[in-house]
Amino acid sequence: MSAQPEPALLHTEEEEALRAAVRDLLTDHCDPAGVITRTESAAPHDAALWKSLADSMGLAGLLIPEALGGQGATHREAAVVLEELGRAVAPVPYLTSAVVATEALLACGAEDLLGELASATTVAVLAVGLHVAPGAAFPRVRYEGGALHGELTGVADASFADVLLVPADDGGLYAVRAADTTVTPQVSLDLTRPLARVTLDGAPARRLGEAEPALRRALRAGAGLLASEQLGLADWLLTETVRYLKERKQFNRQVGGFQALKHRLARLWLEVAGLRAAARSAADALATGADTDVAVAVAQAYAAQVAVHAAEEALQLHGGIGMTWEHPVHLYLKRAKADSIAYGATGTHRAALAELVDLRAP
Repeated sequence: MSAQPEPALLHTEEEEALRAAVRDLLTDHCDPAGVITRTESAAPHDAALWKSLADSMGLAGLLIPEALGGQGATHREAAVVLEELGRAVAPVPYLTSAVVATEALLACGAEDLLGELASATTVAVLAVGLHVAPGAAFPRVRYEGGALHGELTGVADASFADVLLVPADDGGLYAVRAADTTVTPQVSLDLTRPLARVTLDGAPARRLGEAEPALRRALRAGAGLLASEQLGLADWLLTETVRYLKERKQFNRQVGGFQALKHRLARLWLEVAGLRAAARSAADALATGADTDVAVAVAQAYAAQVAVHAAEEALQLHGGIGMTWEHPVHLYLKRAKADSIAYGATGTHRAALAELVDLRAP
């Protein structure tokens, strides 16, 4: 029996070039003050930034085959994009549309909708609660007479979507135009990725394929690549905290020079380094299909605690200024907390990992 190839954790030159291009765009068009201002408005999504990412850079079709108008890239490239979006807490539906919905459509072979996503003319969202883990039971609405009836809650980015992918009680996954539904905003901790209630009252629907395998594939990719977003969050928080502690002085010396704080930052650096390896492993496994379930479960069993810990340390070590609304640390803390239950909480992934490697609790 041949051994499985080791995951490629280092970035290629092409991936580094993609990272640089995305970071430059976000530096110019996604400053923290602008993101905070959007969270205070009725339109938290940045439509102009999404157009630049999706249309001008072609990133909406990154995972879509070239024959359908996409880039034909892999999950490794998508992970690079998500890491940079996480660093900026960018209010765009990349994870929900360009990854999760795209994976569901690929599973169903919906070529026309994939073409629309690749051309950046359509945003699609999987109408499943953001908390649902890969392989878990998911809510379904009633299908009757070519239309859907029911309600789904906790759907991320539904307010920005043109098409909703809705699972129904007959086992099918259906495409519904968002204009034929009622989307009601829900209270969300993370205002940069708003949640909504979707109500379907006789909405015309088109069957795409079987819901269960499509959702399993889509949610697994979402969970695996979410780790890259969480890596981006944690890395930004660590970098900014180190920078601040080098500048801040107390008792006529740099705050970062105090040994106790050095130890805290060293521990956090090690955690972020571990998360980087886990996130890269998950992205590579999704791209190659090697031990994918295990790699995704490992990444999500670890990612949330690191991202949340990084945000909590950043908040404390920034002192009084970190508690203000004007400073962006609160955006990262809220995103880290919201991400910690997205596509399955840590405990869910640890339990799944125990099953996969046959280490169940007695």
